This record gives sequence, C-alpha cells and structure tokens, in this order.
Amino acid sequence: MNDRTTNVLIVGAGPIGIELAVAMKRRGIEYRHVEAKQIGSTIAWYAPGTHFYSSPERIALAGVPLQTLDQTKATREEYLAYLRGVVQQFDLDILTGHRVSSLVRQGDHFDVSIETPVEEYVLRASSVVLAIGDMHGPRLIEVPGESLPHVSHYFAEPHNYFRRDVVIVGGRNSAVEAAIRCQRVGARVTIVHRREKFGERVKAWLLPEIEAMIRDGLIDFLGSTRVVEIRPGSVLLERDGRTFERPADDVLLLTGYQQDAQLFRKAGVAIEGPGRAPRVDSRMMESSVPDLYIAGTAVAGTQLEGAREFIETSHVHVGRIVAAICGESSPEEPAPFSVPET
Repeated sequence: MNDRTTNVLIVGAGPIGIELAVAMKRRGIEYRHVEAKQIGSTIAWYAPGTHFYSSPERIALAGVPLQTLDQTKATREEYLAYLRGVVQQFDLDILTGHRVSSLVRQGDHFDVSIETPVEEYVLRASSVVLAIGDMHGPRLIEVPGESLPHVSHYFAEPHNYFRRDVVIVGGRNSAVEAAIRCQRVGARVTIVHRREKFGERVKAWLLPEIEAMIRDGLIDFLGSTRVVEIRPGSVLLERDGRTFERPADDVLLLTGYQQDAQLFRKAGVAIEGPGRAPRVDSRMMESSVPDLYIAGTAVAGTQLEGAREFIETSHVHVGRIVAAICGESSPEEPAPFSVPET
C-alpha cells in the first residue's frame, strides 16, 4: 500500500480513537490515523484543574493504568499527560492537523478528502472509523449580545474572574462547577437557570456545595429565569413576566455543546432522533453505510438532556470494530462496573 491508500482510516484522536489505534496495532491491522487538531482536543479546552467525573480505572485505555497524584479522580492535566504517555508507549503515528473535509463511498473503498496547513489530498481507505466525539461547538441560546467579547461558552482559567461580576447561564454540572470555582477565587457569581432548581443529574459531590453557597449568600441563584439580552456590562433577564438587569463583567453561557454531523451527512450515514445521532448497528458499530464505523461518544449525536455516552461506556466499541474488520464474531463483553458512576 502507498501513502495515499490504507486498509483502515481512524478519524479522531480522543481517548477511544487512541484506544482503537492501540488495538489495531496489536492485531497487525494496517491503518492510518488523522486528527484535525491535537490529541484529546476536547479535553484540552476544559478549565485548568477540572476533574473528571469518572474514576481513573473507568477512563484508562488499552490496559494501561491511570495513576493520579492523590489517588482520586484525574484532572484535565493528568489525563492529557496520560494520553500523551499512551501514544508514546505504543508509538502511535497520529497525523495531527489533518482535517477530514469529506468522505465518499466509491465501490469497495472510500475516497477521503483531507486538508492540512500545507496541502489537500485524497486518501483511499477500505474502511473508515469516525471517532470524532460529540462536542464540536456550543449550543447557542440565540439572544442579542451572545457574540460580545465578554461572553464565552467555555469556562477558562478561574483566576480571570477574580473580583468581577460573573453571570453563569446553565444548571448542569459544568455550570455548577464553574460557579463554585469562580466564587472561591473571589468572583461575585450569579447563576441563571431556566428551571426552578437544579436537576438530578448534578453530581452528588457538587450539589451540596452549590446549595450551601446559595443558602449562605455566597452565590446568587435565579431559577425559572431566562436571558433576554446580553449588554456590555450587564444582562437583561426575565422571570414571571418581569424583566430586570444584572451587572456582568463576564458572561459564561454553559448551556451544553453539540455535535457537528456534516461528515455523517456527506458520507450518507442515516441520522435520526432529536439529537441527530448516526444510525449504528451496536453489535459491530457499523453505520448505515457499509464499512463505515462509529466509535466513542460520536454514536450519541448531540446529547440533549444530559450525557448518556461517555469514555467509560465506549471501551466496548473498540473490540466490536476490530472484530468486524477482521471478519470475526463480536467479543464477549466485559462485566460492567458493579457500582454505577456516570
């Protein structure tokens, strides 16, 4: 095979894409691996010091133990270091900065168009695995002022918010954790949530903390409230038919993220449901297009009402895909964790 032809192309170098590459290499399957940005790119935009919700053993890859400094849940930094270590340990050849712009089925293969900073080329692959994740961009709330410079859909370094008025919009884990951390660095925090109270999906260790901070007047919580407009220095809000304004040096719209499904559409993959998830045969992770497989959280589409597909639920995809590509029956599934976590 030449450098423009491969048996299998893996698209995406998040945790499951990396774990799949290890499995391919162990089995001696000829493959290429491309990533539009850098390995673990979604994890890289987490705020510094963010902890995973899953325990280390649940997000460890390819049998490589994940050790953390304090034997608790891994931080963003620890997990990125872990991913780099796995790539180095298995000497995985991942072409970063290679973005797949389209893929087209042509008889017994796919023509995959790839863009890099220096060239565009077409790679021919017999099979393709899309491990592209499900958090490509923010879910917009579509109000005036959403694009103002002091507005962000991503929680950055908490220090940036010291002694500033911060309005956080959202009521799930990312919003709750951002509110707690901003308050602890000295920000004046207001949480705006469209529901009356936090939902049951807020993690058990976060809910008592945020409720205590609200009770003690450290954080202002505005439930059953919606954003009408974001203005320079303030946010216009509405509750019970009444509009009012709150000061805001910074606005964090932590209302969730959505999948970019254009690769699925271009390849002809059937997508369905309110989250526009790709149709997948769960026995082998093959999509509605023959020899095109979906792995990891990409199978979930946009997870609208709380995430149900995680790293820890996606490990099984690796064995299923390798077996399908090798023409074998699906492997026996590992026993689930005895204690549910996420």
